[in-house]
Amino acid sequence: MARLTSLAEAISDNVHDGDTVAMEGFTHLIPYAAGHEVIRQGKKDLFLIRMTPDILYDQLIGAGAARGMKFSWGGNPGVGSLHRFRDAVENQWPRPLEIEEHSHAAMANAYEAGAANLPFAMLRGYIGADLTKVNPNIKQVTCPFTGEVLAAVPAIRPDVTIIHALRADRKGNVLIEGIVGVQKEAVLGAKRSIVTVEEIVDELNPPSPNSVVLPSWAVTAVVEVPGGAFPSYAQGYYPRSNAFYIAWDEIARDRDTFQAWIEENIMKAKPEDFAKHAKKAA
Repeated sequence: MARLTSLAEAISDNVHDGDTVAMEGFTHLIPYAAGHEVIRQGKKDLFLIRMTPDILYDQLIGAGAARGMKFSWGGNPGVGSLHRFRDAVENQWPRPLEIEEHSHAAMANAYEAGAANLPFAMLRGYIGADLTKVNPNIKQVTCPFTGEVLAAVPAIRPDVTIIHALRADRKGNVLIEGIVGVQKEAVLGAKRSIVTVEEIVDELNPPSPNSVVLPSWAVTAVVEVPGGAFPSYAQGYYPRSNAFYIAWDEIARDRDTFQAWIEENIMKAKPEDFAKHAKKAA
């Protein structure tokens, strides 16, 4: 059953050096506060998984927390490159980075296979694509019924998945709505999971047709961190900070500027600092 705890304890107890770690949230509900705590605690040698690594993974890579990354697109959305990601791949700074690139479809299917406790995912994909030439984890299988040749990729089964959600009740049940991405599958496929939420309430009362409720038994730790998805957005709580995504291009472009930002905004900061962004919409 989910344990309600502090962010420092959740990360310390569940994220270990060398772990495979998924931090999901598709534009919406990206777990920035939790990612910052991972950096603050000096976790290292992590193999990161994310469908769309953007600024948060740029920060983790630049801080030296990552040994590798499995992903399906990497960039600063609407702005350009991730400069710390590029520096790691091109110049091995601050350390070499192993990369395994997939398509969005393959990643989504691999998460679903992991959630179903299957060893791999099948899809009609990669036809005519060059990723198969550089990614040995893209294989082919033949359907035993039709003879059709399909792509196959390993299931994603993280050691720990970290997500941000809107609300949790006091039993540890978690509510996600809006753009839900692959958060549900990422949690169900993981050995351990940490969910930060905007607020803890007595009743979830899911109001919308696309609401997802993760039951308490599927979650390891729940932490109340208002504003914890900023600068991404939390539906009904606060909007995306497009200005920060633009500003990040200059912050991350230079190693010294990046390190100064990390020191000031992560190493000297605390989870409670995110609360100033949590101005719930009427």
